[in-house]
Amino acid sequence: MPSTHKKVIVRKLDREAVQGYVNPAAFVVDGKVAVLSPEGQVQTIGLEDIKGVYFVREFGEPESFARKTFPARPRTEGLWVRLKFRDNEVLEGMMTNDLAQTSPEGYLINPPDTRANTQRIFVPRGALAELQVLGVIGGPRARRPRATAAADQRQESLFSE
Repeated sequence: MPSTHKKVIVRKLDREAVQGYVNPAAFVVDGKVAVLSPEGQVQTIGLEDIKGVYFVREFGEPESFARKTFPARPRTEGLWVRLKFRDNEVLEGMMTNDLAQTSPEGYLINPPDTRANTQRIFVPRGALAELQVLGVIGGPRARRPRATAAADQRQESLFSE
């Protein structure tokens, strides 16, 4: 049976890291993140103190990414964004292109290296100095219906062949 809590490493703006578990459906409540430590104690951290909530596969040191940017245009659908944090760290990622899935507290980003320990990152709005959209990556384009032969016959030709 899958767990309802996900492993996270919360990186604070003061470079401290807190490991624990959060409920992914509602981990931000009243401007705070409640983290259940591996020892079973709940710690609440205000969004104003958080740089990012890193959803990870395994606990360990807060990772410094091998790749912080995409080597080429990503293939995944969504918004390709570049985040510049208040401490001048720059990170690229993909986020949803659906306003119904965005949160007023921050952004949920998929990092460039999908094989790394970090699967997703929640970045509070207050931790950012700048967010830049680099591209909108969509699915296959909808094709316009071609004009039928009947429509072509009704059109007068201007030049004779």
